[in-house]
Amino acid sequence: MEQAALKQALAARAEAEGFAKLRICAPDAVPEAAARLRAFLEAGRQGQMGWMAERADWRGNPAALWPEAKSVIMLAEVYTPEADPRAGLAEADRGTVSVYAQGKDYHDLVKRRLKRLGRWMLDQAGGEIKVFVDTAPVMEKPLAQAAGLGWQGKHTNLLARDLGNWFFLGAIFTTLDLPKDAPEISHCGTCTTCLDACPTGAFPAPYQLDARRCISYLTIEHKGPVDEGLRGLMGNRIYGCDDCLAACPWNKFAVAAREIGYQPKVGLPELADLAMLDDAGFRARFAGSPIKRIGRDRMVRNVLYAIGNSGLPALAAVARRLVEDADPAVADAARWALRRLSA
Repeated sequence: MEQAALKQALAARAEAEGFAKLRICAPDAVPEAAARLRAFLEAGRQGQMGWMAERADWRGNPAALWPEAKSVIMLAEVYTPEADPRAGLAEADRGTVSVYAQGKDYHDLVKRRLKRLGRWMLDQAGGEIKVFVDTAPVMEKPLAQAAGLGWQGKHTNLLARDLGNWFFLGAIFTTLDLPKDAPEISHCGTCTTCLDACPTGAFPAPYQLDARRCISYLTIEHKGPVDEGLRGLMGNRIYGCDDCLAACPWNKFAVAAREIGYQPKVGLPELADLAMLDDAGFRARFAGSPIKRIGRDRMVRNVLYAIGNSGLPALAAVARRLVEDADPAVADAARWALRRLSA
């Protein structure tokens, strides 16, 4: 099949599989990525995410990850929520969970779709492929902008004029030399809505993120106690934070999610219930969810910070039961919550 026709057929097949958008770039289309990554790491903004420094050469240079690849197919998978997720921040006795983690684990859903699409392409045109969904040293967002899928907004997340910013990214590297798309440019203009929405001031400047102050990082990646100066700013966010995403005005063009697996199952769980989970209970409750990766201890630590921020004296009894917890960070969080509720 002629390459232009293959690309057109591939886009149609991707839509049939459930993807919202497909664009293509060359593996070497982001020459600036290595320097930006290096500056980020040298500033220590990755916090405890040591894996970002590991294989930094591959992460900063997609062409080095698989030298035989000639094209990178970038795809958008929409998970737009039906309502503003910030509404749950007012429910002091409950915890809020990032929209992307409300349903089934997106890694599994997106990768399965990528593999089906990739196999179809191999059947049509041969070649070789590798598929990636947020688990390999691939800088998906710069590649997606280079492919014209969207642009990295001032909150550093990808957004598009026809999708908003509620979508996952998937990548198919291939040895096929497919026609490339023009890169996208920023359409943020003078807007700073996403930056102003951040509860912890995690953006040192537009288009820059200091993960060490980001609630998503603190609740998911950060091990041990969170800095006391940040705990009070976390509110009832127990897994991730959607404030900057939800604030983006481009979401007026967001489209509805097609994958039923992204329908919310977690909801707004009661803090008192979550605080009492043991390891087995945690694994059972969050089986099949991306939440399972943080483990019981980190979840209960987050829940105790939310209890401390709740202003509800009735939750003090819950915290009191955990002041001698086997996990030091949980015990510390319980003591902190008790101090906050008795102040």
